[in-house]
Amino acid sequence: MQAVIQVGSKQYKVAKDTVFFAELTGVEPGKDFNTTQVLSVNNGGQVKIGQPFVSGASVTAKVIEEVKGPKIVGVFYRSKKHNHRRWGHRQKYHKLQVTAIKA
Repeated sequence: MQAVIQVGSKQYKVAKDTVFFAELTGVEPGKDFNTTQVLSVNNGGQVKIGQPFVSGASVTAKVIEEVKGPKIVGVFYRSKKHNHRRWGHRQKYHKLQVTAIKA
């Protein structure tokens, strides 16, 4: 069984035991994260598509840990003005493992 879910502003195609990285969910590591924002479910060739979400469907995932993504470096520069600035950013993510899909 596969499902397409929405976590934050992004969509993920998941199946049981799939491990993926998503935006912070507000759940502590070690706890379960349950979402009803299921966009579609594929159960052995039988496909249900929601408008926008499938009614009665849910996906449960376990929050394994909180990790940081790659460093993004930006540079601001104006020529002949002696004006420049360098900045960096690392986004935080949750590492999730899907434990159950209900259709």
